[in-house]
Amino acid sequence: MPLSRHTGQIPESNWTLGFREMTEPWKGAVGCLGVAIFFAMTIGIISWQALEQSPEEWVLRGRVGGMLWERRRGALVLRALPAGRAVAAIAVGSVPAAEPPPPRDHCWHDGGQFCYSWEEDAELRLSLEPPAAPGTECYGVRWTPLRPDVALKDCFSMANVSWYGGPSIRAQRWPLNGAESPAQPFVSGDLGTNPDGFGPVLDRYFLGSTGVTVTVAPDVPLLLSLESHRHFCLETPAGRAEPLRRRPEHPLLVQTATPPPRLFPPRRSPLWRYHGPEGSAAKIKRGLRALVRRLKRHGLQEGVVALGERGTAVLAAAEHVPSERRKRQDLALVEPLRLSITLSPYASITSPLFLQSLHRGEAAGYWLSRQPRHGGSLIPLLTTWKGQLCARLNVSSEAALAWYLARARRLRQALGATHVIFEGVEGNSFLEQDVPPPAELAGDGYTRVLAAALVALGNGTVISAGASSSHLPLFVQMSPLRSDWSHAGLKGLIPSVLHYSLLGYNFFIPDTVGGSLAGDSTGDPELFVRWLQIVTFLPVMAFGSPPWLCCDSWVLNLTRQCIQRHRDFVVPLLLKYSEEWQSLGHPIFRPAWWLSPTDPTAFTIEDEFLIGDEVLVAPITEKGQTWRDVFLPGEGHLWLDTNSAHVFDGGTILRNYSASLAEVPVFVK
Repeated sequence: MPLSRHTGQIPESNWTLGFREMTEPWKGAVGCLGVAIFFAMTIGIISWQALEQSPEEWVLRGRVGGMLWERRRGALVLRALPAGRAVAAIAVGSVPAAEPPPPRDHCWHDGGQFCYSWEEDAELRLSLEPPAAPGTECYGVRWTPLRPDVALKDCFSMANVSWYGGPSIRAQRWPLNGAESPAQPFVSGDLGTNPDGFGPVLDRYFLGSTGVTVTVAPDVPLLLSLESHRHFCLETPAGRAEPLRRRPEHPLLVQTATPPPRLFPPRRSPLWRYHGPEGSAAKIKRGLRALVRRLKRHGLQEGVVALGERGTAVLAAAEHVPSERRKRQDLALVEPLRLSITLSPYASITSPLFLQSLHRGEAAGYWLSRQPRHGGSLIPLLTTWKGQLCARLNVSSEAALAWYLARARRLRQALGATHVIFEGVEGNSFLEQDVPPPAELAGDGYTRVLAAALVALGNGTVISAGASSSHLPLFVQMSPLRSDWSHAGLKGLIPSVLHYSLLGYNFFIPDTVGGSLAGDSTGDPELFVRWLQIVTFLPVMAFGSPPWLCCDSWVLNLTRQCIQRHRDFVVPLLLKYSEEWQSLGHPIFRPAWWLSPTDPTAFTIEDEFLIGDEVLVAPITEKGQTWRDVFLPGEGHLWLDTNSAHVFDGGTILRNYSASLAEVPVFVK
């Protein structure tokens, strides 16, 4: 309940009878004086009341915190008790901010709620809710529009708060404070086709450095905007009747989404992407064999050779009815390495796959469709994929999903593949064309449904997106990065690692060493080496351009050493901390503030990461640099430099720490 405000009263004045006996001039003088005193008292009382009235008013108080209304800027403030430290400031938009909620509570009978309404605009309901985990306190914030044209919007201040989580973006930042984005639907997307949109991995989960988390209900249509170093805003589109529901939580509890039901190991061997000729099945097979011979010649005869979607389609067409002899030949295509194929839920409208479904009358059921007019026939919802006009698999149809999975199994067996990569999982085709989607496919429903279905193909499955699917035993392919030193290139790799891991996607495949998108430093040996040094400590080492094509022999030797270090040192660590992820939900790759949660210096470090609590990786991400400052987290801990065997105290900064091109600073606690 809100605190009552003090209301001062004007003091009573007692006048003596002697006043009647005064002469008229004296009476006039005293009367003027009395008016002046009365006027001065009135002004003083008004000023006193204005000064005494608190700029903030309690509207809901919990056990360890509470919500207040700040009159000056029309904002909700979440404060921690007993000190009253502000942990979140939420600027209220699209309602009359100049009209503060008075102390009349429509839910006065319930001490766990506060209700207020702006007439003809919106209703606000604050409530104390059951905590998500021990040691937390949860506040439900529910806005309900009273008119269709009201767009509800709340902005969370970045002043003195670092925010993490939310969406992946093209030039990933850690924290999100440095990111910029206009208001747009909070839906996963392809950064290759829409670089200003949101990326393939996101979650309605925002974590603040003050110890507060914000989550938004999955069924609420949501727009998100990011204004660099000022605030991020959550809003609902105008014209929608759905309420905006979110849950700020306090105190700090860092826990990823529900961990997967079973462990799946990181890949001990590297992944080599095939970029050879794809004009025919014969050319692809010759190219694959040539790549394997080169890898064996250079002592790199372990790993997986990844064939792209086009190459997979060409081989699939040639092996439509494979004989037993062809099966044996294909299994030997990349021996002693293994083969990975690539599929997508798209089919070109000129492909045999789509034309056959039309001929059999299955198009309306197997592909996403729309109804142009009420009562009319369904027609496929066409979209663009890799420059072609395509139909997209209807994942809401059990028959279509069963057909698609059976086809994937058949191709995997026919081509002798051990892994399958699925591209094009992200995005909402209905939203892109402003067509109302089915309820189950609203927002990121398509990604969630398809990801859940692909689990049936086993642990060797890779998907290109993640949305509320971190609990599934699937690898996630990271977005392509530019071949340069910017945040869209190398500098964005570690922020992406921390972002993915915080949201629960600990088993991911980073972009290929050196970056797969053309940039200013394509073919730069220094960039290749610094990139290689980072991915050595990630779940999978992926290569696009082999090291012998870009660099000298010493880089080739370094590549062999890094692959061995990944297999012997990193993989056992990841397996150890994946068990902790299973039991506690803690991310495997952790930011510096994980061990220094009260040190403001740690909140903005985006070029270091921890593996669990015991290994700190601090690589070089600046061109031409052979030194860097290293923040050693965890006051009271000791850190051993694996290069020099020197020991340093935690909670300190090593200034200008040397790291030659052949070295990466790695410390063991």
